[in-house]
Amino acid sequence: MIRFGPAGIPLSCKGRTLKDGIEDVHNLGLTAIEIPMVRAGTIERYPEEEEIGLCIAELKDGLVVEFIRDDIPICDPSEPIGEDDVLVRMASGIADSYGSLIPIGKMAERLDVKISLHTPYFMDLGSNNELTERSLNNIRHCGVISNALGGDIVTTNLGLYKDVNDTAETDANIIENVAAIMEWWTENNIKTRLGVEITGRQEAFGSLEQVLSLCDEIDGVVPVINFPHHHSRTRGSLMTSADFKDILEKAEPYCSGSIHTLFSGVEYHDGNERRFTPIKKGDLKFEPLAETLIDLKRDATVISGSPLLEHDAMYMKVIHERVLTKRVAKVIRAKKKDEASAAEADAEEE
Repeated sequence: MIRFGPAGIPLSCKGRTLKDGIEDVHNLGLTAIEIPMVRAGTIERYPEEEEIGLCIAELKDGLVVEFIRDDIPICDPSEPIGEDDVLVRMASGIADSYGSLIPIGKMAERLDVKISLHTPYFMDLGSNNELTERSLNNIRHCGVISNALGGDIVTTNLGLYKDVNDTAETDANIIENVAAIMEWWTENNIKTRLGVEITGRQEAFGSLEQVLSLCDEIDGVVPVINFPHHHSRTRGSLMTSADFKDILEKAEPYCSGSIHTLFSGVEYHDGNERRFTPIKKGDLKFEPLAETLIDLKRDATVISGSPLLEHDAMYMKVIHERVLTKRVAKVIRAKKKDEASAAEADAEEE
């Protein structure tokens, strides 16, 4: 199955909550939504007297994703809160509380809308500084939220190079930090996949080769194919179905049964992405990708990163259905022609 959906709550959605967004995606005939965690800051506080003994799934005041006990973060939703624990609440308005995430996820499953999350866009897992610690926490918190929602994948970038001519130390730090995250992922029974995205600038970690190498290095990490980023980074390499097939066939073995991608138009210069654009603008076209997805016969999600969000998600769905219809019609015509030829041959024999 090929799923299409927007990177965020649809622009046309009257409500601005996640619940509203999922319902609107379904009403538009789409089957996926990516939640961008742009407000991923946290607030720490001690529990109120009446909250002691409860677990984070029972708290009503804010989206508490974990608590700190003896400097160790605990995200088990069934673990009782102690009076000396420090609650960690998300500043994001994604949901009113941890407990409300579960029914939202069940609603999405009932409506057949697949949920994914994207960590904040500026991440740094290569410098081992204060920002690195915050980035690691952002990934963990997204994992906790996505797990409660029954989400499919958490997508993240990993950071920039200080010097593109000296990348060894940054690469080593990234591998060590991602490995630590995956170890935590497993220990805390996070079912959501962790995806590393292809990035669109030369000074950022995240070429196709680097992402696949990281997947080879660390079990459980999956590639996220951001087509406009790859197109920008490789100076306009995605022009034909064969170009898309090449990248998807390289990524597919690491994808745990379902390929996660993002598509939009893009402006780029000298190997660097400038901005996403509507799909109809620029030289990156969706039709060759639609043909490739049909040829490969793999489950995939295509998120619209276009400024037009749901409009371009629906546009891609229409293009995909149009290409598929033409393929089916061609097969039917060929079958009828074969049947007519066979009937003609039988008649001649008689």
